[in-house]
Amino acid sequence: MLDAIRGFVTRNILRAPETSPPTHSRAPSGGVQLAACALLLELAHADGELSPNELAHIESALGRHFGLEQNTAAELIALAEAERSQSIDHFQFTRLIAQQYNLGQKRVLAEVMWGVILADGQIAQHEASLVRKLASLLDLEPAYLAQARSAAATTTPSSRSA
Repeated sequence: MLDAIRGFVTRNILRAPETSPPTHSRAPSGGVQLAACALLLELAHADGELSPNELAHIESALGRHFGLEQNTAAELIALAEAERSQSIDHFQFTRLIAQQYNLGQKRVLAEVMWGVILADGQIAQHEASLVRKLASLLDLEPAYLAQARSAAATTTPSSRSA
């Protein structure tokens, strides 16, 4: 598994394409991309089901925020899913993100997290609890999380019908 992650990072992250502009002032490393994707997948699985809308939202977010092509995003999702399923807690992922993301990047991640939750049109109690826990581990104030939820609600199509 470690070799697969190293290969992915070398092939797709470290050779950053010049055609895709960075979306943040400080480009995230492959490890933080894997960590962010693992947290998004954890939220998608929180209600016991990974819906097609949730997966599509994650793929779209990876493309927008990390400049990844669809096949690269799919590979990252597969690696992150393997890491997520083997992890015993969220701390390894949140610690890396907290260290490498600035406040603006964390706020964008919170909005994407809420987008994943809202993508299937319903909010399970465990999803809402988990996103609050993750935000706390990322040192995000509750007000930022509320703003992220509001922003995600206006941009996530499924949430408008919920």
